[in-house]
Amino acid sequence: MKLGFFVTNQYLPGESMPQKIQDSAEQVRAARDAGFSLIATGQHYLAAPYQMSTVFPLLSRLAAEAGDMQVAATVILVPLHNPVELAESIATLDCITNGKFVFGVGLGYRDEEYTAFGIERGERVGRMNEAMDLIKQLWSEDEVEFNGKYYTVPKTKISTRPVQAPHPPIWVAANNDVAIRRAARWGYPWLINPHATVPMVADQWTRYKAALDEFGQPVPDELPMMREMYVARDRETAFIESQPFLEGKYQAYAAWGQDKALPGNESFSVPYQDLAKDRFLLGSPDDIVSEFRRYADELGVNHMICRMQWPGMPQEQVLKQIELLGREVIPRIKDF
Repeated sequence: MKLGFFVTNQYLPGESMPQKIQDSAEQVRAARDAGFSLIATGQHYLAAPYQMSTVFPLLSRLAAEAGDMQVAATVILVPLHNPVELAESIATLDCITNGKFVFGVGLGYRDEEYTAFGIERGERVGRMNEAMDLIKQLWSEDEVEFNGKYYTVPKTKISTRPVQAPHPPIWVAANNDVAIRRAARWGYPWLINPHATVPMVADQWTRYKAALDEFGQPVPDELPMMREMYVARDRETAFIESQPFLEGKYQAYAAWGQDKALPGNESFSVPYQDLAKDRFLLGSPDDIVSEFRRYADELGVNHMICRMQWPGMPQEQVLKQIELLGREVIPRIKDF
């Protein structure tokens, strides 16, 4: 089991973005020294009520502090981007990190983003499939000519390549069964989102493995899972200290419609205790280790990527958690 650190790139209105980026660099240095395996951050646009730094410039800055950790974008909203730009930007980041970049991909779910980028929501799956085909060609072939429904590349020699061959690892973020089947069909790891409850993930995990079998794909070596986490000396303290920040974050998710992107009738507009149940990791180091073992035993997860800060949370609370995890959790999960 490995532990990754998700860098929060959303900030309250009025906060200094330059200072928050410097805080993130300090967090990455602390995570590196504590023995974390990976840093990651995500992508959204028009992220009201928050300010939000964009993923590629931020990860380029943080990579300078990452040491031997992997650097992941979780996730890139592929249909919003031109695949040529994506292929060359990610190849550049793979070179910046000397072959330690992870490319997380997803469709997105917010109408505001699609409207702002001039993309029809009904085209998003087609654009995703076509873009991924083209991106992999641009990374692996000496010469490319592409004439698709959405994208066209004239016959050209290719020279901008990632360090990792044939390409950086691709993780597929998915909420619903159709998207999970897509990950299985491609044979890529399903990046389990942080919003689903454990019973929901267990059901979807069974479907993912069945789809891998159906498409003749092996179970990937890397099985990543994202989770919201707050670690403190005891469970009560973790609940009390996390609630003002994590509860506010999920109120924003509810306003964005993230809960409606999940299967069933999920709602984030519920009391914090109900929201946290089987969804968040809140507790002591012993509690966290126990939950990690549960995910490893029941789901086969071997890479936990945890977000431990949400908009408004002071820097000292983040650094305290990183230190506690490095001292009392990471050494105990390496043999899971």
